[in-house]
Amino acid sequence: MKERLLQSPSKPRPSRPIACRGFETCAYNTHEMLLHSSAPTLRRAACLLACACVFTFSAAAQTTVIKAGRLIDTRNGRVLTGQTIVVEKDRITQVGPNITPPAGATVIDLSASTVVPGLIDNHTHILLQGDITAADYDVQLLKESIPYRTIRATVAAKTALLNGFTTLRDLETEGAMYADVDVKTAINRGIIPGPRLYVVTRALAPTGMYPLLGYSWELKVPEGLQIVDGADNIRRAVREQVKYGADWIKYYSDRRYYIKDGALHSWVNFTDEEAKALVDESHRLGRKVAAHAMGREGILSALNAGVDTIEHGDGLDEELIDLMVRRGVYWCPTIYVGVYVAAGRAATGAPIWPEMLKFEEKAFGLAVRKGVRISFGTDVGGFAWTENQAREFAYMVRYGMTPMQAIQAATTVAAALLDMGDNLGSIEPGKFADIVAVPGDPLADITQLEQVHFVMKAGLVYKNDAR
Repeated sequence: MKERLLQSPSKPRPSRPIACRGFETCAYNTHEMLLHSSAPTLRRAACLLACACVFTFSAAAQTTVIKAGRLIDTRNGRVLTGQTIVVEKDRITQVGPNITPPAGATVIDLSASTVVPGLIDNHTHILLQGDITAADYDVQLLKESIPYRTIRATVAAKTALLNGFTTLRDLETEGAMYADVDVKTAINRGIIPGPRLYVVTRALAPTGMYPLLGYSWELKVPEGLQIVDGADNIRRAVREQVKYGADWIKYYSDRRYYIKDGALHSWVNFTDEEAKALVDESHRLGRKVAAHAMGREGILSALNAGVDTIEHGDGLDEELIDLMVRRGVYWCPTIYVGVYVAAGRAATGAPIWPEMLKFEEKAFGLAVRKGVRISFGTDVGGFAWTENQAREFAYMVRYGMTPMQAIQAATTVAAALLDMGDNLGSIEPGKFADIVAVPGDPLADITQLEQVHFVMKAGLVYKNDAR
């Protein structure tokens, strides 16, 4: 691992200018004004003063060379052998065989490993610690303060990173207000280790349609998200969430799942007018929309409103899948969370959950065959962070994907969902140096992705057990 030093204003200046590692990720708009400066030193100094970012730099060379025994080319769906990856600061500059390492570069030997791009999980909850039952959920909102939950979220973020997930789309704080923005900012400034975060903040649902529920009307209990009714109020709520740092907007399209005539149905939460206002206002402000939608009615409502991603989607059928394909809507199936919570929820008053697993398995196989854009997403936080979220891969393969398709779902497809295909999802020149490695061959055994032993994010090595 490279030796890195933290530079404070009171310490001697390094022999070369400090390279701000926050240009691409800093939460402050100041970077957008500074990026185009023609004077690099001025650009970096101004960034330092304006944003108070914590900078990292190498005391020696800022070039790293990785010797990859096997490299999964996710863009072209193939395996390359004997590859050399050259990393300059936070970007990949060269990939190929027979590359001579630049003088003074740090060399990392992964010749006995399989190297893949940093993994992307597009459905997580860093501010939740598992909620098999309603009681598990309620206790977190009633007995844990937001600061305490945020501290736990920093541990969850580090866990994800060390498991090889260098980017997360975190789909709401579940009552913790805008704490996800704070965690994102702390990661971007180098205060804590963690993945690159795209955050939703609070999510949206109408009155009486999301926990906490069932308490005395005399008590004011916490809400798991932002409660909002009516098109105008919804537009205002979207603007508020964007104001406080939401990268995406999420809403709950349905609830109350039931089976009828061999299909999974649901009650729709928002009226058509409300859902359309939510999506239109989000898009007007440059934010895409994720819809929690599990039953047929909730999925159709969300698609008609113009959402960008369907989350869970257990009740997808051929008609809905064809509609998703025509409109280019992404699907995050979140299979493992259903497996993890089904028995517990069935035992505590929700017997439909084991049956929902069967619907999702059928929908997944059909969606693969019809070419739906399926992105890796686990709903970790819905299950405990002590469970490796990479367990999702095995279910994706079991339900109909090839191992290569499953890996692409967590790399190229997931990056495209985030509109970050030019920066993430593959190991190519110009991309962020997000690189992970496993000891075996995940194309032969997809569970190898649960054994990540090397993690680099943006050129910094966070884990190297490959020695």
